[in-house]
Amino acid sequence: MVLELYLDLLSQPCRAVYIFAKKNGIPFELRTVDLLKGQHFSDDFAQVNPLRKVPALKDGDFTLAESVAILLYLSRKYEAPDHWYPQDLQTRARVDEYLSWQHTDLQTSCIRTMWQKMLLPVFLGQPVPPETLASTLAKLDRCLQLLEDKFLKDQDFLAGPHISMADLVAITELMHPVSAGCDLFKSRPKLAAWRQRVEAEVGEDLFQEAHAAIMKAKDLPPADKAIKEKLKPLVQPLLH
Repeated sequence: MVLELYLDLLSQPCRAVYIFAKKNGIPFELRTVDLLKGQHFSDDFAQVNPLRKVPALKDGDFTLAESVAILLYLSRKYEAPDHWYPQDLQTRARVDEYLSWQHTDLQTSCIRTMWQKMLLPVFLGQPVPPETLASTLAKLDRCLQLLEDKFLKDQDFLAGPHISMADLVAITELMHPVSAGCDLFKSRPKLAAWRQRVEAEVGEDLFQEAHAAIMKAKDLPPADKAIKEKLKPLVQPLLH
């Protein structure tokens, strides 16, 4: 049976999985789960992932949730080039270090920025207090500084001289606030140069393909009442 990937490319973790699979020639069937329509809450999708989150993977009778676990599974099963998740113990540990940090720091800040700056006011018609957005942007700026100082340093990529899963996860995270109109790279030439290297390694066409939906999110029509009700449990934490 062909591997199935349940994705919505509005989601950063989904974009990372999508790019990784495409870049490494991994055959898969795309099963789109529309997050803004609440399709991840459906009973059918819960059979694939009881956590009701994307991405999700189905490989025959085997199902798997969580983007990092999926990336590692794909890397091992399809024997992806070593640079993605290096065999060298210390280089691999650097990749693990970033993947562990990003969940509660950079990823959180990027998601909150996109929702507070764009999706909440535009798609859901929910105003965001200026002080809330200002606090989120300040946290994002601190995370970007850590990304440069702690992880990138003076290297070409986050874990050394070659692109890895850490870079792929990071760049797809940063495109969330970029889609909301934040120019994260204007005053950060080191980070801007890193972005260019990552996009060149991924391939411009694939990078643009994966990010087409998120870059058009600002043009979404307002959600109807039913969708607002479905998304309400997710929205409330983003207002504080």
